[in-house]
Amino acid sequence: MTAIFVMLAASLSIAIAFLGAFIWSVRKGHYDDDYTPSVRILMDDKMPATKKKTT
Repeated sequence: MTAIFVMLAASLSIAIAFLGAFIWSVRKGHYDDDYTPSVRILMDDKMPATKKKTT
């Protein structure tokens, strides 16, 4: 029974550490997208749909 409590405490502390690391990285801006705005002008625009003539 003691092993269950030790494993539970260990897994809980690891989960809290990973959650803290994730929150820290989000606050530091590691998930901000710096690449896409600089190359957005190079991406092709979609061509407008053309209407077919029905005769």
